[in-house]
Amino acid sequence: MKSEILAALRSADGYVSGQELCERFEVSRTAIWKAINQLKQAGYEIEAVQNKGYHMVSSPDLLSQIELESVRKTSWIGEEIHYFDTTDSTNTRAKKLAEEGSAHGTLVVADEQTGGRGRRGRDWESQKGISVYMSFVLKPEIEPGNASTLTLITALAVAEGIEKTTGLDCQIKWPNDVVVNGKKICGILTEMSTQIDYINYIVIGIGINVHNESFPEELGKIATSLYLESGKKQNRAKIIEAVLEAFEKYYEIYLETQDMQNLIEPYNDKLANMKNQVRVLDPKEPYEGRAMGITPKGELIVDTWEARKLVSSGEVSVRGLYGYT
Repeated sequence: MKSEILAALRSADGYVSGQELCERFEVSRTAIWKAINQLKQAGYEIEAVQNKGYHMVSSPDLLSQIELESVRKTSWIGEEIHYFDTTDSTNTRAKKLAEEGSAHGTLVVADEQTGGRGRRGRDWESQKGISVYMSFVLKPEIEPGNASTLTLITALAVAEGIEKTTGLDCQIKWPNDVVVNGKKICGILTEMSTQIDYINYIVIGIGINVHNESFPEELGKIATSLYLESGKKQNRAKIIEAVLEAFEKYYEIYLETQDMQNLIEPYNDKLANMKNQVRVLDPKEPYEGRAMGITPKGELIVDTWEARKLVSSGEVSVRGLYGYT
């Protein structure tokens, strides 16, 4: 009931009477009063005025099952939410849930990860109370070969969600690194279980640097946080909700063609590499050229002095000639 009370207070224009809450949730005034007090103890600032009712003044940057449920506005992502104060990896948890039959859109969020991973098995530092660590389960009826562009769609959603909640300008370093002022602010890890012509499930993991005040020297050259860029503390639950709302929107567009065909323009608008000189670290033979946007398959178009080349993601990396982007 506490999550429903929070949602009611957040959506209200002014005060919500105790009687209205009693009738809505079919409980006594004493039950409402106890729930409100418990929310206050958790850090929510709720004003109570006689003959007016309750009013939400402010909410803390608090991750919990109740908080995530109360801010949810999505249609299908997060109908089933699993929150953990600490877990090994939200992707690991989400894959296990998917294998056990959890529904399309199941969301996993943790306040801390002890075994977070990035691309190519790299460790992902996941301190408690600092950042966003979340994963969600997809069970789409699409061709397995069309799933790779979902990471690009996720990057679009993360960029939009961060901009909406913080006002910061976000770009995307192809294919799916979200950057602010040329530094990485988010990592995205997509994992898939398939049969020959059928997808069992896809798990998309997202890690966003939020409250980090510093990074190790080498990492600090390419990484940043929302706090370092905005100078303000942010609300992680609201960031999660904004990202998931944006993902639902882009995902529906993606399903129309199962590729980036209808999303090329918004993606290119965010592409940090767009019309910049880049170096493609192809293991066969690295080369340089100018990035010219993406194809419907999500490939990066690179014009070299001799030809136009299409770069597929995977083990190939793209770097700016004069910096990370």
